[in-house]
Amino acid sequence: MARKTARQLTCACLLGSTLLLTIQLAWSKDLVVAQIGALSAKPVPEVVQLGQGMQALFTAVNARGGVNGNRVDFFQLDDALDPTRFVQRFHEALERKPLALLSPFGSPSVQRMLSEKLLDSADIVVINAVPGAEAFREPGHPKLFHVRAGDGQQIAKVTQHVRTLGLERMGMLFVDAPGGHSGLKAAQIAAKEIGALEVTGFKASLAPDSVAAAAQALVQAKMQSALVLGPPSFMAEAVGALRQVGGSFPVFALSYIGPEDLTLLVGSGAARGTGIAQAFPNPMGARSPLQREFNAAMRKAFPELQLYTSFHMEGYLCARLFVEAAKRMEKPTPTELARVLKSAGEMDFGGFRLDFSQGSAGSRFVDIGVVDYRGHLNY
Repeated sequence: MARKTARQLTCACLLGSTLLLTIQLAWSKDLVVAQIGALSAKPVPEVVQLGQGMQALFTAVNARGGVNGNRVDFFQLDDALDPTRFVQRFHEALERKPLALLSPFGSPSVQRMLSEKLLDSADIVVINAVPGAEAFREPGHPKLFHVRAGDGQQIAKVTQHVRTLGLERMGMLFVDAPGGHSGLKAAQIAAKEIGALEVTGFKASLAPDSVAAAAQALVQAKMQSALVLGPPSFMAEAVGALRQVGGSFPVFALSYIGPEDLTLLVGSGAARGTGIAQAFPNPMGARSPLQREFNAAMRKAFPELQLYTSFHMEGYLCARLFVEAAKRMEKPTPTELARVLKSAGEMDFGGFRLDFSQGSAGSRFVDIGVVDYRGHLNY
């Protein structure tokens, strides 16, 4: 009887070892992650910076042995800022069976992804999308998880700040496109909730003459402040036009324009004093654990870089969110990744929190930085 029990025990141990080995073998492969964006388009350095932030995090994780012993295989595909090319690249990426696509960039590309229902049939999760237009969040998609605070949150922060300054009239110079019109509506709703603040819209096309005319009209209407909304080049053009026609009041922009780019495009005199909403902590700061870990990873991966942008930080945090979720997965599949993201509750990344338990938008963080004479942000 004792011998039979011993044999049974031995068989059970062997079976358990075999099952454990099977599970380990199932996990013993790279965790594939993709980025698609305008990697070679010179006017779009943000995509490159997003990728550098991602690469910095994945390099650090792989150097420590990967995720549960599995290396992260991060690859990039260039869509040249062309939405049709993006769709082609999306299908190419699927051939490598990535678990996640990080930060697809550009309104036309994100719109195509959603309108053509690419995520309905694709076995993939999308972590973050740039820009954070409300049209991409309401109703959104169950496979799309937004890391950055949306345009509505940024606009609400700016309107609140304007009212805190004691100002009662804000002009909004916005691009004549769906995102611009929805932004104006968001600003007017936020102003109504705050009270004692009137928001007036001034629309313009992408043409410089149109922007200049809208800026002139805004100043002549005796606005006490201005918020510009549109693509980065449009916002820079609008800031320059407002200053050129005598707009000496506070001017604000959303997070898509970097302070260095703004200064380069309009000059330090026009850029100085512009408030830019920020959806992420100061990438050059060192107060929080997140900032210190981010800076250490960037120095290690890209020692030649001297200045980090919010897009570097955004890419880093998207990659870090993927890694944190991957650690909690029971099996490496996109379905399991989505389940973990929805059920994880609040995740604190050393001072920056994400929580997808209530919906697809995980962040509530919005700050405002002011451009100084060097083209840097002061918080």
